[in-house]
Amino acid sequence: MAVIATGNRDDALEIVQDAMFKLVRKYADKPAEEWGPLFTRIIQSTIRDWYRRSKVRNGVRNFFFGSDESAATDAMDRFEHTTALRPEEELGHTQAMQALDLALNDLPLRQQQAFLLRQWQGLDVKQTAAAMGCSQGSVKTHLSRAIANLKDKLEEHHP
Repeated sequence: MAVIATGNRDDALEIVQDAMFKLVRKYADKPAEEWGPLFTRIIQSTIRDWYRRSKVRNGVRNFFFGSDESAATDAMDRFEHTTALRPEEELGHTQAMQALDLALNDLPLRQQQAFLLRQWQGLDVKQTAAAMGCSQGSVKTHLSRAIANLKDKLEEHHP
């Protein structure tokens, strides 16, 4: 199920492992005959979480590198397209990643934490607030400020 959903064996194995941990942590006390249906629900939820995180990561990538609407939809065509960059494109991507790294490091700690936990790790506001030890409103404020700071600092790298 996970391999089909992700199209990548490594991602699928990670999803299954996460789902197994969740099953053991939350439902070890349940009767064994309930584990199958529970595991199925957990793995589906974990796959949805994976899609959400992927969407966020791809959104961040598209923000910095743009999206090529004319690229073919076949996976191999997309792979060949991304690996056959011209030297100046490759240089632009490298410079944009270096600028992103510097901009993230320049953010105040709370903004950096909010951005990384929400946008890169895919935690929701409640989970991020718990991880940061602050209110959900503070998470939203820190994230908003982080995004504004990053947009200002990385404007020249946006296509």
